[in-house]
Amino acid sequence: MNVVNITEARNNLFRIVESAHESHTPIFIKGKKNNVILIDEEDWKNIQETLYLSSIPGMIESIKEGLKSKPEDCVPYVFD
Repeated sequence: MNVVNITEARNNLFRIVESAHESHTPIFIKGKKNNVILIDEEDWKNIQETLYLSSIPGMIESIKEGLKSKPEDCVPYVFD
């Protein structure tokens, strides 16, 4: 994770935002009193989806079980 102080973040905000987006690496911004993490929007949405799916009872176990299956053994899903 990249670390920058608040002054550097303020002076180079565009570059830092582009870096977080292109590298998908969080940027740790260290302030005088508080700290924040800057992450790409797509990464944030993925984290939110993972947290949501993890909150569904039995979902993690179901995913782990599904990972053991061979693709050719899966039943194709037909959309109506």
